[in-house]
Amino acid sequence: MTAIAEARLIVVKVGSALIVEEETGRADAAWLSSFAADLARLAARGQRPLIVSSGAVALGRRRLGLKRRALTLPEKQAAAAAGQSLLMRAWEEALGPQGLTAAQVLMTPDDTEVRRRFLNARATLETLLEVGATPVVNENDTVATEELRYGDNDRLAARVAQMVGADLLVLLSDVDGLYSADPRRDPGARHIPEVAAVSAEIEAMAGGAHVGSGGMATKLQAARIAAAAGCSTLIALGRRPAPLAAVEEGARNTLFRAAATPAAAYKAWIAGALAPQGVLTIDAGAAAAVRAGKSLLAAGVTAVEGRFGKGDAVVVRDPEGREVGRGLSRYDAADARRIVGLRSDAIEPALGYSAGPVIHADDLALAG
Repeated sequence: MTAIAEARLIVVKVGSALIVEEETGRADAAWLSSFAADLARLAARGQRPLIVSSGAVALGRRRLGLKRRALTLPEKQAAAAAGQSLLMRAWEEALGPQGLTAAQVLMTPDDTEVRRRFLNARATLETLLEVGATPVVNENDTVATEELRYGDNDRLAARVAQMVGADLLVLLSDVDGLYSADPRRDPGARHIPEVAAVSAEIEAMAGGAHVGSGGMATKLQAARIAAAAGCSTLIALGRRPAPLAAVEEGARNTLFRAAATPAAAYKAWIAGALAPQGVLTIDAGAAAAVRAGKSLLAAGVTAVEGRFGKGDAVVVRDPEGREVGRGLSRYDAADARRIVGLRSDAIEPALGYSAGPVIHADDLALAG
């Protein structure tokens, strides 16, 4: 089985060169239709696809008559504003006939780098996937600045894959994977079918192999980000009909395998990379439930210490003071204190809202 067939949740990054026809500046309806059929095939066998799409600026610049090759930042923002509706219309017209519902999600770096916004964005994407929609994610270029932007959608795609716990990130490119040198300049360049880790030697291979606007180097950076989250990355040729099916049928590609699963990598990040901002003490019953893999409910919390915000890491301790684990709180410290000991159905009357358990099992790393 290929990496695509084995994956439960797949993030596919599609660049402007695939979406927009170079000659006309319009969306390539034929390619998009073929790719939508590709995604529908995955969905029909129970897999969940998520798209990270470029193209708004390229479509918008034609609509606004911006013909200069190098646009200023304000011009890029204006083009993105004019092109975003065209981009989503193109995706809707491609996905709709396949029975797929496109759902637009615009993101900025804060949505993946700030924990509170990370949790909010993740909840939105997870809900869209649960109800059967196909998220189409793009950087919010209309408000992005040079100082605060991803700069390329390879990195955005990797962050989205990390956010949703994807098993596979697919970067559709204009070459069929990584080579030992730029194959367009060196006829002796050797194709690399699989990479265990993005080492200095692997990075050196990408030095001259420019792919799209970001280059092969940015794709290796994306693969490194994804691997740290337990997500494998596949680089494949996009400029062909049904590129995902082509890979499954044996088309050449490069696979960067992750060493851990997404869930294991995420919990390792919680356990070791975050500085706890508070402490939750829980009763014996809650401690047993948490150790058995259950979420931490407010009813089991007996005390709250520290000053922390929604999404901050906290330590969870049992009645004897032993650390049970560490997790991301779905409530800030003030609200957590207000719901100590409350049943789940009493949280909304007390706070005016409910974010579910205090710490969801997916966001809780047990102590060793």
